[in-house]
Amino acid sequence: MKTSVNRRSFLKATALAGGGVLFNISWLSATPVKNQSNGQQEFIEFNAFIKITPDNVIQIMSPNPEGGQGVKTSMPMIVADELDADWAQVLVKQADLDTEHFTRQFIGGSQAIRQGWKVLRTAGAVVREMLKTAAAKKWNVAVSELSTSKGVITHKKTGKTSTYGELAALAASIPVPENVSLKSVDEFTIIGTSVKNVEGKNIVTGKPLFGIDTYKEGMRIAMIIHPPAFGMKLKSFEGAAVKKMKGIIDVFKIKIFNDDYERTFFDTLTFNEVVAIVGENTWAVMKAKKAVKVEWEPFESYSFKRDAFGRKSVVTVPSGLESTKVSQEKMEKLASSPAEVKRKDGDIQAAFSTATKTVESSYFAPFLAHNCMEPMNFFAHVTDEKVEMVGPLQKPELTELALSARLGVPVEKIDFKMTRLGGGYGRRSYAHWAIEAALISQKVNAPVKLVYTREDDMTAGIYRSTYFTKYRAALDENNELTAFHLNTGGNPESPLYENRFPAGAIDNYLAEDWEIPSNITTGSFRAPRSNFHAAAEQAFLDEVAEAAGKDPIEFRLDLLKKAKEKPVGTNNDYEPERLAGVLKLVKEKSNWEELKKNGNPGVSAYFCHNTYAAIVIDTVLEKGELVIKNVVSAIDCGIVVNPDGAKNLAEGGIVDAIGNALFGELTFDKGIPQKSNFDKYRMIRMNEAPKNIEVHFVKNNIDPTGMGEPTFPPVFGALANSLYKTTGKRFYKQPFMDQIG
Repeated sequence: MKTSVNRRSFLKATALAGGGVLFNISWLSATPVKNQSNGQQEFIEFNAFIKITPDNVIQIMSPNPEGGQGVKTSMPMIVADELDADWAQVLVKQADLDTEHFTRQFIGGSQAIRQGWKVLRTAGAVVREMLKTAAAKKWNVAVSELSTSKGVITHKKTGKTSTYGELAALAASIPVPENVSLKSVDEFTIIGTSVKNVEGKNIVTGKPLFGIDTYKEGMRIAMIIHPPAFGMKLKSFEGAAVKKMKGIIDVFKIKIFNDDYERTFFDTLTFNEVVAIVGENTWAVMKAKKAVKVEWEPFESYSFKRDAFGRKSVVTVPSGLESTKVSQEKMEKLASSPAEVKRKDGDIQAAFSTATKTVESSYFAPFLAHNCMEPMNFFAHVTDEKVEMVGPLQKPELTELALSARLGVPVEKIDFKMTRLGGGYGRRSYAHWAIEAALISQKVNAPVKLVYTREDDMTAGIYRSTYFTKYRAALDENNELTAFHLNTGGNPESPLYENRFPAGAIDNYLAEDWEIPSNITTGSFRAPRSNFHAAAEQAFLDEVAEAAGKDPIEFRLDLLKKAKEKPVGTNNDYEPERLAGVLKLVKEKSNWEELKKNGNPGVSAYFCHNTYAAIVIDTVLEKGELVIKNVVSAIDCGIVVNPDGAKNLAEGGIVDAIGNALFGELTFDKGIPQKSNFDKYRMIRMNEAPKNIEVHFVKNNIDPTGMGEPTFPPVFGALANSLYKTTGKRFYKQPFMDQIG
């Protein structure tokens, strides 16, 4: 594959999670070698990704934040493969936020590898070509006569060899080539091999990698006090007595966003005014926090301007103190009434009126809290000269823009250093606490580390919405599915993906949705919206298959065959053959037919984040206790860059989904979250995890797609379907554990 290398080719139009596009520019350029004061040569920088020392150490920058998804290993692997580097000589370093030289430096939508694939490969190929050109010039031979392998260039005719390091200084003076050739798949030597996490040793030995580990000389500790209920705001506070407490520096109010600020997509926050407490150490601040006297009051409905990647709107936040029970009743009523039609194929009413058999079920899922193991935190040091920011963020380049607007400081004066994330999947996209840290630092004129307690995070979170869906299906006299109707919505967002399977496979199809306005802040949660949409859809499809008297896998495969051969509609956003492929693979690897005789298997298959995943789960009750015996997954994510890392991601997604399906739930009573720590918010425990997990990948040469999120949604449905076999009853409401037994 030929790739043009110029500034135009690196003008990136990047699709963002949640919609919209981000434009950014990055180009490749070489920097001549520099000498340190002691005479030793430094790294020779070829482009934003690659630096090489004379002794052949190759430093590859990892541009995206690392939050356990493994990009700090897999992204450099891609660069190193095209470079033909020796992985044993590669040093990986986390890049700081640098919007001039990198594009899409954020976590979101499981798109890092997919969207970085060509850029990363080109970066490596460009430097490889420059090194070969330097060798050809030095040896006076043709570039075409040279070969590269493991950081060494060889001229076979003369037997001459040279390491990349020996040629680096000369190569840095070579003009950047206008065109480079990328490897074919069968030429990969690093991509597709299992490489251990480059941070593995540092993680298990407790090295300071996370934002919470940040320490700077003269650093103060800060915490915040927020309203106890959604729908309330700060009225007044008394901090004079608290300021006299030992170790306390100041107590004051901060306002995160100004009233006239046009918020962007990720400028979501729960409470715009909070009380900040700053002290010399954590213990002093925690004690002072309990002593501050604060008054709260209900707020009136208000509006703010929003620019969601070019989609401008005015968002109205309703007043009131919400209760889960009341909102659930509203959702049930809305799901039973006509709603906004998002897709309609055929004549749904006629199909149901002539149906021999109908199936109808409703599904509910509660609010979920992210509960990242690393508490929300950020270090900030704001001075007249610059703004230094250190911490865990998913979208630092977007947070930088919000911070620039709030402080009135140009982005050129803001320096974001990215630390490893101790959990994320959406929670650290909405980085209002980073702005809070900067405002606090500015106020006390000192470096500050802001830390949220577990209670702060859980009771002022950015939650997964609560959802409700009502399904109907019609079968004819031959038990063929003739109509499919779903009416779905949520508080405050709808989970609907109207063009996903089984859309396109059914002649008569209707998808409607609705939303309930809310002042409870919600946002991205691992596989946004899909995490519920897949759960309800795949559980219902099993129920329809049973009514039709068909095997659940064969039932799905029959529908996918129709979607491939005689698709209904033109907007279907999945490839039937690939979705069928993972179903066939999981059927084979789970030994499905035998498992049906001797176990309680549940199956599910779903497409999201450009990836296809199928799951089979086998459960059993032993002495009244649920045991998840085995989980088998089949995934089509294109080329697997690092099989070891991809397998880890799949396993993590499976365990995470099982935990949320069994235990996850956050309820509200008059705006007050009813759970504030892990004594009440139940998380999955070690002994409750599956006894065995198998991960299988479809082998193909398709460019890689997402892995962090796609294994998460289908687990809910597979677990519900297995539990039906185990307990004899259907599971329509999450969390499941309350209904087992």
